[in-house]
Order: sequence, then C-alpha cells, then structure tokens
Amino acid sequence: MTGKKAPSGTTITPDRAAPPTVGALLRTWRERRGISQLELAGRADSSSRHISFIETGRSRPSEEMVLRLADRLDVPVRERNALLLAAGYAPRYARTPLDAPTMETLREGIQRLLTGYEPYPALVVDATYDVVAANRGIAMLLDGLPEHLLEPPLNAMRITLHPQGLAPRIRNLREWRGHLLAQMERQIALARSEPLRALYEEVAAYPVAERPGDAEPAEPVANIALPLVIEHDGHVLSFVSSIATFNTPMDVTVAELAIETMLPADPATVKYLRSLGD
Repeated sequence: MTGKKAPSGTTITPDRAAPPTVGALLRTWRERRGISQLELAGRADSSSRHISFIETGRSRPSEEMVLRLADRLDVPVRERNALLLAAGYAPRYARTPLDAPTMETLREGIQRLLTGYEPYPALVVDATYDVVAANRGIAMLLDGLPEHLLEPPLNAMRITLHPQGLAPRIRNLREWRGHLLAQMERQIALARSEPLRALYEEVAAYPVAERPGDAEPAEPVANIALPLVIEHDGHVLSFVSSIATFNTPMDVTVAELAIETMLPADPATVKYLRSLGD
C-alpha cells in the first residue's frame, strides 16, 4: 500500500499490528483455561494484583515467572517459547528433529516399546497425527490400502477416516469418527494449531458411508471405553485405545509425540491376533 504524504512532506506508512505482549498472551491462556486472576495467583504463589499488572503491561514478569505461569496454565511447550520471546527472553525449549543423532536413545526406546506390544497394534504420532513409528500390528490393519494413502508422511487421521482408507472397514464408523473429531477439536482449542485445523477441516469433510449398524463383539465384554470395531480378513476385531505422552518434556518435538496402543477389547480379538504370530 502506498504511504500518504503528511503536510510537512514526510511519508506516513500505515500502522502494522504490533505483536501481542506477554501480558496479552498470558491473559488469553488464562481465559482459555477459564480461571480467574485470583485463582491463577494462588496456583503461581503470587497475587492477583501482580497478575493484573503483568496482563496489562504495567509489570514485566521475570523469566522464572513466565515459566511458572505457563506451567500453571498448562501451556504447550511450543507456546512457552512464544511467551518467553514476547517477554524479551530467549526460548528455553529446543525443537530437535527426531532423526537427529541426539535422539537415537529415544528412537530406540520407542521402537522397543512398539515391538514389545506386538501382536497388538501400536504407533507414535506427532502434533498433526503424522506417523513417526509403528509396529507390525498397525501394518496388519493397513494391509490392502491404496498406495497413495500409504505414501509418507502417513497420517493417522487421514488414513483412518478417508473413504478409501480404513473407514469402510470400521463397523462403528460414526461413533469412532465422532470420537476422533472431538479429540482434534480439544487439541485445536488447546494449541490453536493452523496445520491441525487444516487437517480437521479435511477429514471432517470426508463422506461417511451408511452402514447397517454397529458390530457386536463375538463375546460380551465390559463397557469400559468406546471400542474401535474393525474388519480384517473376514474377522471382526475390537480394540480400546490408550494414548501416552512424555512427562515433563524439555524439547518441543518430544512434547508433541503421542504413543497410541490398541488393547484388544474381547477374547476373539486376542485369539486372532495371537494366531497371526504363530
């Protein structure tokens, strides 16, 4: 845009939006968590007056205070770096590629965990559900899918809900799809990730084929969690999902990894998967 001429002949350029202050960012996170300044002050061993001064810019928080407030507000590690930068401090958390030499021990540990879980399916995904590691149980479920869906980076949400992916094999697709979309919505509200939002909009737009109804397990099982009921080679398998993350991560990459294990939900699924390893 062309600047306008001031009466003195100097050029005035349009104002650009200033980056948000650390106070504004902290206020956004506090409101997102639905807690008051008084409650946050209690959690952070501070005073509501000091929290108010930080949010309005009347007081510049120390680096330690920024990190303490971020911890009490459960701010994702990636966003803690943004808070530090806004407060005038250097980022605290590195973002190390998973294939870096310094990550070798982590990679080996993850692979041992996944292999040890076989024959049951298990995988590791990043913040946008790209698969970074998987075991033979996952490979079994993906058998026969079209090549274009299996090209890297393999995305767990896309391959599960795509009409040419696992979706036609999932007997309780509407319930499972609703669970996955709700999970993504919660993550978007937490991290406000544009790549995750784009993925959500893509998979939410996939058509859902009509099915006669949800499959019943071969034998009655306790209703402990919503199962994934999926067909494989003429068999109906039932799993419940468990997701684990790393405790107190100090690296953005590690903080955004999630390990998902699929636990058989009925005896028939256990028997079938064990028979594949015989």
